[in-house]
Amino acid sequence: MYKKSKFNENKGLTLIELMIVIGIISTLAGIAVPSLGNYIQRARMIKTTEKLKMIETAILSYEMDMLTFPSNLAQIGLGTLKDPWGNPYQYLPVQGAKKGKLRKDHFMVPVNTDFDLYSMGPDGKSVSPFTAKASRDDIVRANNGQYFGSVSGY
Repeated sequence: MYKKSKFNENKGLTLIELMIVIGIISTLAGIAVPSLGNYIQRARMIKTTEKLKMIETAILSYEMDMLTFPSNLAQIGLGTLKDPWGNPYQYLPVQGAKKGKLRKDHFMVPVNTDFDLYSMGPDGKSVSPFTAKASRDDIVRANNGQYFGSVSGY
C-alpha cells in the first residue's frame, strides 16, 4: 500500500522551538550590543588622541617658523576641525592666557607651560580643573605633550 516517505514529512519548527531560537538570539544580542558601544567609544578616543597629536605637530611647526604660538587654530588652518562627537578642538596658548582658563591637574597646577590642547569629550562640556565632573571625559594633551589621553587616566 501507500507508504509515507521521510521526505514528505512536515519539517517546520514548532512554536516552542521558534521561541527558544529567538531567546538565544536575544541573549547573544544583549551581550554583543554593549560591547559594540564600548568599542565605538574607544575608537573615538583613539581617533581624538591621534588628531590632537597632529594638531600639536602643526602648532609646533608654526612656532618654529614664526617664533610664537598661534593665537588660535584658525591661524594654522585648523579652525573648523571637529572631534568625533562634533565639538571643535580647544586650544589656548599659555602665554597671555588668564590664569583661570588654563587646564589644571589635581593639585591645581597648570598641566602645560606652552599651550593647552584638548577635546571636550563625549559630553561636550569642560572646565579648567581636571577634578571637575565636566572634565573627567575630556581627551587632553598634558605635560607639554608627554601625555595624551583622557583626564580620568591622568
